Parts: sequence; C-alpha cells; structure tokens
Amino acid sequence: MEIEAKLKQIMDVLDQIAEDSSVPRNIRRGAVDAKARLTKKDEALDLRVTSAIMIMDDLANDPNIPLHGRTLIWNIISQLETVR
Repeated sequence: MEIEAKLKQIMDVLDQIAEDSSVPRNIRRGAVDAKARLTKKDEALDLRVTSAIMIMDDLANDPNIPLHGRTLIWNIISQLETVR
C-alpha cells in the first residue's frame, strides 16, 4: 500500500507540472504522458516506473524548461527510483 501512496503523490506533482502555464507545452505534455504510463495497470510496476523515468529524464534535459520545473522533475525521478 505504501507504493500506491507514493505513486499517488508522484502523480499529484505530475498534475502540478501539467497545469503550470509557466512550463512549456511539450514539458506539460510529457508530464501527462508519464502519468499515463504510471496508471497503466496492465503492465508490470517496474516497466511503468522505468518508462516514466525515461520520459522525465528527457524532459529534464530540455533546454527550455524553467528551473523550478527541472527541480520538480528531478524530485519525481528520485521518488520513482525508490518505487522500483
């Protein structure tokens, strides 16, 4: 149950990024994609987490992302790595 709570917390932050108008549209779209990957219950948890980490890593390396957005993404990646 602890894993589900952690995933919900991560998804809440992804929603926060997706709704932040100061973040470029492609970053917001990536946050929505990462959340969609995490919610796919028909895939194994480790596969969902790895897919979300890959998406978030690509977003963190985008040169157009504001500093606060990059910090949130790094925090999400750190939290996802503890879920595996």
